[in-house]
Amino acid sequence: MEDLCPALNLPEQLLILLREHPEGCSEYQLIQQLKRRHSTHIPNLPLTDKLVLFRTHFLVFNALYLLRDRLREQASGHLEINPLSIRLQPYAAGCTGLSEQDALREYYLELSNLKETDEDDVERLLASFWTRMQGSDEKRAALELFELDRCAQPLTLAVIKQRYRQLVGLHHPDRGGSTQRLQSINLAMEILQRYYR
Repeated sequence: MEDLCPALNLPEQLLILLREHPEGCSEYQLIQQLKRRHSTHIPNLPLTDKLVLFRTHFLVFNALYLLRDRLREQASGHLEINPLSIRLQPYAAGCTGLSEQDALREYYLELSNLKETDEDDVERLLASFWTRMQGSDEKRAALELFELDRCAQPLTLAVIKQRYRQLVGLHHPDRGGSTQRLQSINLAMEILQRYYR
């Protein structure tokens, strides 16, 4: 496995990885590939720190949306983007309208969202999740925590369980993760199992 050329920007490095995996891969798998191949474009730190995890996630999604825009402009491909499956597809003219009103795209392409988000903001996002969990929005809050609230593919219990395993792997205290975050993940899984049987 060769290192990724440091002269390439992050979207170009991601394009190489996605071409090597035509079946697609998850965000977590892409991050692990970037780290294994010594990409200098993401933090080379453990993902157990909430702020490092947020920043790594933001940088990857920023690069994915930049890559999707570039592929569309060149009419050379289409990129499906969601945390569970990021996949390079052949270009289809009908894909262009899908990204025009994409709120996530707008969020990730605005670099001030990366620069201005600090550890307290990440904590507030988690606290907001708990508030919604205690209200009537438990299903939506659980899907947001799993980052499946805007998932393009049909949601099934198998898809949810796959994402659950990824999140547990990232946040388990035995791997340096947070007990509080793991409890949130477990609670969200319990809720989603009630809705997706």
